[in-house]
Amino acid sequence: MKPNLSPGKVYRTSHFRRYGHNPTRYVAKLVADGKLKRLQSGLYYAPRQSSFGEVPPAQTDLLKARFEGQPFLVTGPSVWNTLGLGTTAIESLPLVYNKTVSGQRKLGPVRFEFRRVRFPSKPSAEFFIIDLLENRERAGLDLALAERALRRALATGRFDRRRLNEMAEQFGSQATRDFIQAILA
Repeated sequence: MKPNLSPGKVYRTSHFRRYGHNPTRYVAKLVADGKLKRLQSGLYYAPRQSSFGEVPPAQTDLLKARFEGQPFLVTGPSVWNTLGLGTTAIESLPLVYNKTVSGQRKLGPVRFEFRRVRFPSKPSAEFFIIDLLENRERAGLDLALAERALRRALATGRFDRRRLNEMAEQFGSQATRDFIQAILA
């Protein structure tokens, strides 16, 4: 029985247990045949070609394979910029919250910054506001500009005041909680 490998998909060695008694040896043969490429120990992907050459796996696929069903959350400038609070930061290193690992790590061609922190299972825009405030240096956030923009957004009902306060209480530092309290007062 041969595996049906989907181009661009990320696999763990354990995925190949059903194809033989020694999945490590089986994966090594698939790598030698060019059907898989190694990302890191235990992680592989099926190469996918485009007209410009080989395409690396999607970040989400890399992270799903890395965390094997454990929760994680991708955040950072790509999310913060969409809040409309005055940030226009460029993402140099994707920021990934998770429950197991911290530090900078490379998964295949992509380098990530992992942070082992608490985060909601279903994050709201209000959570990402708190997240932005907690990472204001990284985002290059001007607090005065952000305060004006957040006050306007709250006045128009774009964000939920109660949920914002809850997220600040659960996930914000004292400085962030004070900042939010001053805006909500």
